[in-house]
Amino acid sequence: MNKRNMGSFYEDIAAKYIEDHGGRIIERNYRARQGEIDIIACDGEYLCFVEVKYRNKDKYGDALAAVNYVKQRKICKVSQVYIKCNGANFDIPIRYDVVAVNVSDDGRYTVNWVKNAFDYVF
Repeated sequence: MNKRNMGSFYEDIAAKYIEDHGGRIIERNYRARQGEIDIIACDGEYLCFVEVKYRNKDKYGDALAAVNYVKQRKICKVSQVYIKCNGANFDIPIRYDVVAVNVSDDGRYTVNWVKNAFDYVF
């Protein structure tokens, strides 16, 4: 499986997990000149911008650790583009989440939806 197909596979897992836990997917793979957001969803009263990260095997570190400051900043910039393009009068709280999919050596995976994983970064 190539990287793009693998990314889509894990994004499917993350989207299903969000839906199974009460979220509603609005859009996937939202692209702007500044970058991409994997999943845009509603969770209760929140509009969530979700980054999906996966790791195969523990030796590469936890998936959550891969969402560093630079990645957070990019997600925040793209989220502002999304808001401007889809209505300037959003009267809904915004949240930045990460869904981490960690795959063990035996092929099993765990999913961790970290709500409010980081604050808006300028």
